Amino acid sequence: MKLGGVALGAALAASATIASAAVTESQFPPKTVRDLIGICAPAKDDPLMTAAINYCHGFAEGAIIVEEAHEGHRDVRRLFCLPSPPPPHGSEINKFIAWANARPSRLDDPAVDGMFIYLAETYPCPQAATRKRRAR
Repeated sequence: MKLGGVALGAALAASATIASAAVTESQFPPKTVRDLIGICAPAKDDPLMTAAINYCHGFAEGAIIVEEAHEGHRDVRRLFCLPSPPPPHGSEINKFIAWANARPSRLDDPAVDGMFIYLAETYPCPQAATRKRRAR
């Protein structure tokens, strides 16, 4: 799954086709999903574009790494399960933004919650992978 995590993180960071408002330093670290969307989708000419894309990549990769750490623990319920092969590069940022914008109340949710909820809804685990923690 390591390659899947890298691919998903890179896909979330690939955002050249999405137009957005200028990124501001107050969005780092992102407090809300709205902030995260701004960071993950800067305009090509935004002075903070490189920092924003790198931060977005790290944020997404962090979510993947946290979930990969659960693989070694029997008592921990997996939140999401990436497919094999992983999503194609550039596909996830558009999906994440569309998911968040589909219900505007999500935009004010904490950024980390939004990322994990999106991943859990988009890549649910088979029942056997989620059953372990509930049995506790």
